[in-house]
Amino acid sequence: MEITHQESAIKATYFSLIGNIGLALIKGIAGIFGNSYALIADAIESTTDIFSSFLVLFGLKYSNKPADENHPYGHGRAEPLVTFIVVGFLITSATIIAHESIQNIGTPHKSPKSWTLIILGLIIIWKEYSFRKVMQKGIETNSSSLKADAWHHRSDAITSIAAFIGISIAIFFGKGFESADDWAALFASGFILYNSYLIFRPALGEIMDEHLYDDLIIEIRQVSHKVEGVIDTEKCFIRKAGMKYHVDLHATVDANISVKQGHDIAHLLKDTLRSKIPQLGHVLIHIEPNE
Repeated sequence: MEITHQESAIKATYFSLIGNIGLALIKGIAGIFGNSYALIADAIESTTDIFSSFLVLFGLKYSNKPADENHPYGHGRAEPLVTFIVVGFLITSATIIAHESIQNIGTPHKSPKSWTLIILGLIIIWKEYSFRKVMQKGIETNSSSLKADAWHHRSDAITSIAAFIGISIAIFFGKGFESADDWAALFASGFILYNSYLIFRPALGEIMDEHLYDDLIIEIRQVSHKVEGVIDTEKCFIRKAGMKYHVDLHATVDANISVKQGHDIAHLLKDTLRSKIPQLGHVLIHIEPNE
């Protein structure tokens, strides 16, 4: 299951990487020859997306390395760290776009070419499709960095919509409205910053071991109560690292059984949980007497 998830996530990242390379070239060329700074701003974001996708690919491969002597819980924490770097790329691109947009708003320039709207329409459709495809893989594999990569596609689609609206205003309203294209790019930079926060927040919660997994705790308790010898469960703490969830669980058993029997129940419970819930990684069972 782990290998399947890793391969699925890596394939989704290659899909993002190839798409971002192609779109950066298309947007850049169309923006330069079509007199559209909104498209050039879009190209800048797609260029940062290329580096982000490389980082996500590295993070996915490194975070899925098996546990070793120095990393007994595995290397999963590399993934949210990569997500932080991806957010840094997003903030940098948003800042560059905002700065250039503000400068261009006060500088007279030609209106964008009408054919750039066709390019943008096709880009919007492709990026929304890419968002849905990569997000689906992110949810399936429990990958925070893959979800961040998916949000790159969604933010790209939104910035392209903003560019489409800005260019449309500049073209159809004519002289005096040339800066609508630049205002669209400025709006896009604000949206990118907002998306950066949405991506950053869950990754921060993962690093800080924040309590975010109530549904998984309910599932763990339901599975545990069906294990022979387990009377009840008490404390249950969950930490996410990469695509895996590490669990500390207190299980209540008969107070009159031997230490060996309690030990065997703990092992049975651990094996059952990892079998029934494949996304679990390290599972620590603490036995409590039922008194």
